[in-house]
Amino acid sequence: MTDLVETSTQAIVNGSQSFAAAARLMPPGIRDDTVMLYAWCRHADDLIDGQELGDSPKIIADSQGRLQALRAETLAALEGDDPVSAPFSALRAVARRHDFPQRWPLDLVQGFAMDVEERRYRTLDDVLEYSYHVAGVVGVMMARIMGVRDPHVLDRACDLGLAFQLTNIARDVMDDHVVGRCYLPADWLDQAGARVEGTIPSPELHGVILRLLDAAEPYYASARVGLRALPPRCAWSIAAALRIYHAIGTRIRKGGPQAYRRRISTSKPAKIALVARGGLDLGWSRLPGAGVSRDGLWTRPRTS
Repeated sequence: MTDLVETSTQAIVNGSQSFAAAARLMPPGIRDDTVMLYAWCRHADDLIDGQELGDSPKIIADSQGRLQALRAETLAALEGDDPVSAPFSALRAVARRHDFPQRWPLDLVQGFAMDVEERRYRTLDDVLEYSYHVAGVVGVMMARIMGVRDPHVLDRACDLGLAFQLTNIARDVMDDHVVGRCYLPADWLDQAGARVEGTIPSPELHGVILRLLDAAEPYYASARVGLRALPPRCAWSIAAALRIYHAIGTRIRKGGPQAYRRRISTSKPAKIALVARGGLDLGWSRLPGAGVSRDGLWTRPRTS
C-alpha cells in the first residue's frame, strides 16, 4: 500500500500543483486516500484526452477503444480481485474502504464518454450535467473519504466540483477549441453573437466567459457552507483549494482577453496567501447562522 500511495502522490504533484498544495493540509490517512483517488481520476482523464499529467488535450484516433478499456478496467477494479494497474488498484482500495456506490466512479467514466461522443451543450443545465460527471462526482467521492455521509452535505461537495469545472471551462476555452471541443452554452454564444476562434477571446466571447464565471459563484458560495461538516484540517484544505481555484476566475476577469496569451494560473506566493485565507474561511464556516440556501441550484442525481 505504501508504494501505491507514493505512486499516487507523484501523480498529484506532477498533475496539479494547486491540488497538491491543498492536500498537504489533510490528516495523513485521509490525504493518502485522497491522492489515491486523484491518481485514478488523473489517469482516466489523461487516457481519454491523450494527455500527460493534465497538459493540453489532443485529438485521439482510438478514443472509443480507450473509453471501453477505461470502463472495463474500472469495473474490474470495483467488482473483482484480479490484479489491475496501479491507478485502478488505488481506486479499488479507496472505493472499498469508504463504501462508494459503484455508480460514482462510473459516473466519472460517463463524463469521459460525453467527450468521446462529442456531446454539444445548448444550455447552462447541459454544461452543469457534464460538469457533474467530470468534477462534481469527484467532489462527492472526496467528501466521502473525509467521512461525510449526509446527502445534503454531499450536495455541497458536488457544488464545489461544479464551480471548479465551470472555472476550468472558462480558463481552457481556447485550448479546448483546438481539439474541437466547446463547453460554453451554445445559446449564450448565439445571444452574444460570439464565436470561439483565434488564439485569444474576442470581446463578445470574453463576455460569455465572464457570464460562466458568474454562474459559478453561487456554487462556490454553497460549497463554503459544507466546510462546517468536515474535520478541521480537511475543511482548511478544501477552503484553500476553493480560494486557489476561485483566484483563476479573478485573473480572467482582471486580465481580460489578453490573459489568454499565457497559461492562467496562480503563483506559488499567491497560493501560500490563499491557503492562509482558507483558514479564515474555515473559521467563518463554524459561525452560527453562516450559510446560504441551495434553492435554485442544479442538483446531482442521488444515490445517497
